[in-house]
Amino acid sequence: MRLFFRVALFTLSLAACAAELRVMTSNVRYPNPGDGANVWPARRDLLVEVIRSRRPDLVGTQELYYEQGQYIVEKLPEYAWFGLSRRGNHEDEHMGVFYRKNRLRVIDSGDFWLSATPEKPGSISWNMSLPRMVTWAQFEIAGTGTRFHYFNTHFAHRDVDAAARLKSAELLACRIRLLDEDSHVIVTGDFNAFAGGPVYQTLVPMLEDAWRAAAARTGPEDTFHGFTGKPRPGRIDWILFRAPWKVRSAETITDRKGNIFPSDHFPVMAVFDIP
Repeated sequence: MRLFFRVALFTLSLAACAAELRVMTSNVRYPNPGDGANVWPARRDLLVEVIRSRRPDLVGTQELYYEQGQYIVEKLPEYAWFGLSRRGNHEDEHMGVFYRKNRLRVIDSGDFWLSATPEKPGSISWNMSLPRMVTWAQFEIAGTGTRFHYFNTHFAHRDVDAAARLKSAELLACRIRLLDEDSHVIVTGDFNAFAGGPVYQTLVPMLEDAWRAAAARTGPEDTFHGFTGKPRPGRIDWILFRAPWKVRSAETITDRKGNIFPSDHFPVMAVFDIP
């Protein structure tokens, strides 16, 4: 009888676990030696602790260098990661995708560039100063059979790149429209554009904003703070989705240790209830 109850409790525990999906987006800030007190070696363990404490099933990163990705999975072996750099190798910034190995299975994955030649690694268009890209995957949630398509990106950053950001959003929207209409979709990224503006409006009619859809929100709405802890006006880090899921909560994560921060952006996490 005791064994029966233990098995029943274990089964209920698995069901509860399968009923949610925890998604984080985080511009991790590349390892710039000029970042003073917040150089990568000083803040890397704080970033690891943010991930460990929030237990996301999926993390979309931006500005990630290969050495940073390897450090994270070394400290958190329950995760794996993938992605190419924006140059098509491992020698520059990645849109690295981290996933919890016991929760998600990768069905397929790849990359495309935000340019007039999306399949050409390192390609640049629309007067951008750097290559910009998307790393994507199709995942299956363990034990449920539920699958979703995932896109992680980082749009151009300069003030003069407004037209390029809009073109990038249009290309991303076009790729999403190629999927079956009932396909579940999650998009994460640093869009370098304010929620509510033209870039946002290009994507949100076809996707929902997890921050706005959340039943509960914690932390500031704005996300970039430049290692000050005081965010500049404008939410530029988004989690968007298309699925019959409820957003239980959304959090802008402001963890710090004195004057040390995980990054110059606050990570953002959404918890979805999966039917």
